[in-house]
Amino acid sequence: MRPVWVRWSDGRKFAVDRVKHCVRAASRKAGGVGLRYTVMICGRETYLYYEENYRWFVEAKT
Repeated sequence: MRPVWVRWSDGRKFAVDRVKHCVRAASRKAGGVGLRYTVMICGRETYLYYEENYRWFVEAKT
């Protein structure tokens, strides 16, 4: 399983340019445990999380 794109809450959609790696990890900002994908989106590195309840999320930038 690989993430292909991300849709923001305002409806914008961004393609995942590259998946760098995947590890089991917890989100420090949002809580929750699952698979953490390190991905490149629009030339920037970010983390996508996939939880065992079949939900994807991105940590919000503050």
